[in-house]
Amino acid sequence: MGASKNVLITGGTGLVGSALSQHLHAEGYTVSHLSRSSKKGGRIKTFQWDPERRFLEEGALNDIQYIIHLAGAGVADHRWTAARKKEILDSRLLSSKLLYEKLKELPHNVQAVVSASAIGYYGMDTGENLVDEETPVGQDFLAKVCELWEAEVDKIKNLDLRVVKFRLGLVLSKKGGAFPKLKKPVAWGVGAPLGSGKQFMSWIHIDDLCQLFNKALDDNQMQGEFNAVAPDPVTNREFTKVLAKVMGRPLIMPAVPSFPLRLVLGEMAEMLIGGNKVSCQKILDKGFRFRYQNLQEALVNLQKD
Repeated sequence: MGASKNVLITGGTGLVGSALSQHLHAEGYTVSHLSRSSKKGGRIKTFQWDPERRFLEEGALNDIQYIIHLAGAGVADHRWTAARKKEILDSRLLSSKLLYEKLKELPHNVQAVVSASAIGYYGMDTGENLVDEETPVGQDFLAKVCELWEAEVDKIKNLDLRVVKFRLGLVLSKKGGAFPKLKKPVAWGVGAPLGSGKQFMSWIHIDDLCQLFNKALDDNQMQGEFNAVAPDPVTNREFTKVLAKVMGRPLIMPAVPSFPLRLVLGEMAEMLIGGNKVSCQKILDKGFRFRYQNLQEALVNLQKD
């Protein structure tokens, strides 16, 4: 296999981390995880860390060439109280800060750090404008989280390491995340667009996302921020329509009005009512080719057992 390929993943047991661990293992990488809980045994070696206490288990960076940083409290898991917002922000900033401090302080062979961010960087609703990596940061809560998160990760560049940041769109996977939740009402025959239905959804199939992270490790020319979205952003109405078609279910319900969504979800509802039409041209220019370029292909694949 030549040179060793050892990668350490933070947030390795989440939706993206689990798929990525499996993918990289199949590609010949040796994968280890950083986790708050101590888990010994199994194929993947797990080291403990605690960003609040600035603790990293001894040996975690030994022989590691790459770090993939995915850790962060789920933005859609709970209603956004003041305490939850603090948790969402702190989990990203403190973990990024700890990585920077330990990479600065300890001897290591790390060459590159690849971090997650999100297209929420541009704001929860950018309308019909096509946004790219040069589009300014938005003004809402998620935009500020992404801005501060990326700034913390960027400090690692000062250590002469290559840094890549992927701004993730809606990740489509049958194993979790938003997709199973989007499927449920359609399966029950009550699928409907949300709000105006005109808001754009920029998505990516989990397999393509794994390939993207893989490319970021392999391609020494890649650095900076990239939108991790497929080349086929669609409106919420179109997404619901294609999903119903693929599932062979009727779509007869009127759109769900914005008001009850805001009532139930509070500020978090803007994630559903708003949307982003995001360009992936920068990653295409790097020679990346998507396996699932259009939504129907992606959904057909995800419907398979």
